[in-house]
Amino acid sequence: MHTMWKGSISFGLVNIPIKLHTATEDKDIKLRTLHNKCHAPIKYEKICTVCEEEVKPEDIVKAYEYTKGKFVVLDNDELEKLRKENEEKAVEIIDFVKIEEIDPIYFDRTYYMSPNEGGSKAYSLLRKALQESQKVGLAKIIIRSKEQLAVIRVYENTLVMETIHFPDEVRKAGDVPNVPAEDKVTDRELETAILLIDQLTTKFEPAKYTDEYRTALLELIESKRTGQETVTATTKEVASNVTDLMAALQASIDRTKPNKTPAPALKTATTDISKPKKAKAPRKKTPSKVKKEA
Repeated sequence: MHTMWKGSISFGLVNIPIKLHTATEDKDIKLRTLHNKCHAPIKYEKICTVCEEEVKPEDIVKAYEYTKGKFVVLDNDELEKLRKENEEKAVEIIDFVKIEEIDPIYFDRTYYMSPNEGGSKAYSLLRKALQESQKVGLAKIIIRSKEQLAVIRVYENTLVMETIHFPDEVRKAGDVPNVPAEDKVTDRELETAILLIDQLTTKFEPAKYTDEYRTALLELIESKRTGQETVTATTKEVASNVTDLMAALQASIDRTKPNKTPAPALKTATTDISKPKKAKAPRKKTPSKVKKEA
């Protein structure tokens, strides 16, 4: 199981080196968005709202907007220093309480805890003490640059840490609109509702509850896949160096080929000495006519 955090937990003078492992996983089916024209995945870019140009990761800074349009820029080095200063502190259990006193609305995420090197005995001690006292420990921890309140309890012989919300992170129930202030129900209606609850009351068995929507969606995807109802993304052709080289070589060969129909040679006054010319035969004189005397 992947270790996502290393540190220690202490209560009193007892220190327990531990590792955290994510206890739950998100099994939501991730659907990609494609371009309907060519079925290629769509790329989302970070565009500046003023410059209207794509912003590179190295050009992005973090800031707190204290009022509309006005920010306090926080340097990455400052954030990293602050995070390290707090992360280096040991996780201290500050109180022990009964878990029934914590409303489920406060619970966030669950992590398994395993003992790190040399922490097995102290781990077992805390586990046994929590079981015997039927209490849970309240501690503070920083995970991913966020300080969180956490409950440490026993689950199936394993210590688990459940992060819980701080009180100011839970919105007030009184702010929920349209909640009736008084119960306007008759005794008969109430008795019938309680009877229905009694009939549906059973022992909690997690294994019998399944995500029916996710199962149906997986079945739909599988039926389309086996029925060959699939599409292939159109890929952008990128010319390789080999292709470019061959094209350049072929173009060079084509340029050096002689023309099939050579152009006729231009006549010039220069004597062609490539072939000796035959001497012309002397021209015979035609005898002149004799004039008859009268």
